[in-house]
Amino acid sequence: MKIHPSSIIAPGAKLGVGVNIGPFCSIGADVILEDHVELVSHISISGITKIGEKTKIYPFASIGHPPQDLKYNGEPSTTIIGANNTIREYVTIQPGTAGDAMQTVVGDHCLFMVSSHVAHDCVIGSHVVMANNATLAGHVKIGDYVIIGGLAAVKQFVRIGDHAMIGGMAGVEHDVIPFGVVVGERGWLNGLNLVGMKRRGFNREAIQKLQDIYMGLFMMGTEQPLSERFDGLRSKYSNDNDVSVLLDFLDGKSNSLCQPKAV
Repeated sequence: MKIHPSSIIAPGAKLGVGVNIGPFCSIGADVILEDHVELVSHISISGITKIGEKTKIYPFASIGHPPQDLKYNGEPSTTIIGANNTIREYVTIQPGTAGDAMQTVVGDHCLFMVSSHVAHDCVIGSHVVMANNATLAGHVKIGDYVIIGGLAAVKQFVRIGDHAMIGGMAGVEHDVIPFGVVVGERGWLNGLNLVGMKRRGFNREAIQKLQDIYMGLFMMGTEQPLSERFDGLRSKYSNDNDVSVLLDFLDGKSNSLCQPKAV
């Protein structure tokens, strides 16, 4: 374990094996740093916060401090961050509130670029990338392998499914299907994330099935209600594991769904 003498570690903080804390860091009493966490310098971690092993945090990040929610009243909510994450300069990740599950959760192998923000009660999967200045409002749910472009903003309570990609500067106001690509000042669905699927090893047959579902939902038979189109596709692909991520997402509760731009 290496701790620079200028850093302040509150009594009660728990530090794992091989933790490396650089200069001018502040670690609260209820913080847990698991094995081989590295804090480069000038980092403040507060609240009931757990940082998973081999996560590396860069200068001026703020983790676990009270959320920017006027309803927050000091309740002992938590921030849980998984293993092997990279958290760059000026990133903010804030704990949950009594208005939700009392916790903010981040998975493993994520990259948070400079000045990205994760608000209270967000749940983020693994292998997620948030580019510079990307912002999540409270209660957002993000699946695995999602990429959120620079300066993009996601509204409260929105869900973004696995393998989706959000373009830079997009404002996302509605749920985004797994594998979807969203672009625009007010984000609209612009097809499937074919490049991402190929990079992650999806074969041609699986991609074709997902394209068939996309066409069936959004491009054909639009005179039918979306729920009827979905029921038909669910019946057709009921035993197909390749497309279950997309269909299961649509089975979930959604106030509204991000759709293609009207012609």
